[in-house]
Amino acid sequence: MDCRNCCYVLNCTNIQSVSENHLTKSLLAVALLSSFGSSMLYGYNLAVVNSPAQYIKDFYNETFVDGYDWTPDEEFLTVLYSLTVSIFAIGGMTGALLVGRLVTRYGRKGTLVRAAGLVFIGGALMGFSRSCRMPTMVIAGRFITGVHSGISLSVVPMYLGEIAPKNLRGFLGLVPSIHICLGVFIAQVLGLGELLGKEEHWPLLLSIVVFPTMIQLMLLPWFPESPRYLLIEKGNVHATIAALKWYRTKGNIQAEVEEMQEEQRSLSSVQTISVKGLLMDRCVRWQVITIVVVNIGMQLSGIDAIWFYTNDIFKNAGIPEPHIQYTTVGTGAIEVISGMMGCFTIERVGRRPLMIGGFLFMGLCCAGITVTVMLQAQLSFMRYISVGCVVGIIAGFCIGPAGVPFLITAELFKQSHRPAAYTVAGCLNWLSNFTIGFLFPFLEITMGPYCYLIFCAICLGVALYTTFVIPETRNKTFMEISQMFAAKNHILEEELISNGHLKMSMMNGYGAMEDEIK
Repeated sequence: MDCRNCCYVLNCTNIQSVSENHLTKSLLAVALLSSFGSSMLYGYNLAVVNSPAQYIKDFYNETFVDGYDWTPDEEFLTVLYSLTVSIFAIGGMTGALLVGRLVTRYGRKGTLVRAAGLVFIGGALMGFSRSCRMPTMVIAGRFITGVHSGISLSVVPMYLGEIAPKNLRGFLGLVPSIHICLGVFIAQVLGLGELLGKEEHWPLLLSIVVFPTMIQLMLLPWFPESPRYLLIEKGNVHATIAALKWYRTKGNIQAEVEEMQEEQRSLSSVQTISVKGLLMDRCVRWQVITIVVVNIGMQLSGIDAIWFYTNDIFKNAGIPEPHIQYTTVGTGAIEVISGMMGCFTIERVGRRPLMIGGFLFMGLCCAGITVTVMLQAQLSFMRYISVGCVVGIIAGFCIGPAGVPFLITAELFKQSHRPAAYTVAGCLNWLSNFTIGFLFPFLEITMGPYCYLIFCAICLGVALYTTFVIPETRNKTFMEISQMFAAKNHILEEELISNGHLKMSMMNGYGAMEDEIK
């Protein structure tokens, strides 16, 4: 047999062994730790303003009466509270705009560690706002914690997507979505009247986010940086091998390094491209359209309206006032269970079924809310079906649409395009988040239950787009995924591979590297 054929067979065997990597303690630890101090805070901050809404409005009212001898009307307080809710999304969009520069300069892990300081600043502002009698401190604190969430919501999936072997990328990619659901649940539990849901405790409820971040800040710096970042962007072979040894106990490290180098050879430049460069690159046109559709769709699906205004929705559905907070906590528990179901099934069923099924189910439940709210005056049992539809929206979202869009943003792009892709996805995500957070109260007043039909149409539209456009990326390398989109972008497969050369020393070829690994 020809020597080159032998090498080809051996290389295929090596690459196949990469797909058999197992979940190691270090991989699981870094996934849990990075999500615990970042993604969980995003979920917490989404839901934490729901329980103390009236107390915050009363605080705003008191400060205007005492400080300015002016009593604001209910409409002004609603606008101010809507700003408090939605300013979090403006901060998130600001953070998303910074992601590309930060991850290129400081790396994935380095960005998470440095961004943690924002949580302490935001938490302090919100925690001392009442004693200082300054409503602006609440709004500023929400903005700053939003900046942190905007950074981490993009960086955590990027970091986990790059350190994970391809057969575990889906599982690890949905760990942050579980923590988002867990954060929502914790906010709902702590917001109970028996715990921190009292008038005197709402500043503590808003500022308690500093404690998870403190734990993350103490432990995360001890973990290695992303191997793909170290090799492709920094050209540091020794650090790459050390990081892979840390995250892999089994599998062929050399074959994984070769796969990274193949990706590097396919890049015309190892430099990270700008957002403008991403939007102008015809080789990734359909990938860009895809992240636009799924990121706008996941926020305009109605889930943020549910999270921000759960208590109001249940009140309008006819749930007795004393029971609303416990019903809300029950929905939080369902979120966590649904998120875990998605996480543990994604490597079996794939990304597309979770996205399609999740959005279809959400669309049906949105239509169900409209029908049940209209009929509950004639049929009292409809209020319970309405609550069931709210729970269905949450469950459908958490099982797939909550995490898959962040995961496939990492999977659809190669190393040079990934930071810019996350910047675009993050900005659209947060802009949509702000739009829903600010406009939903007025939309509900204007349209009543018919406003959920808008969410229904959006959910069904994203499900159809996923069905006809997005390929299944399960157990595929980043290079294979790029080739899957080549036909849609009218790009010849040969054009995906540039004739550029590696800009680093190969340490006397693969043989020397193999000795290093041993």
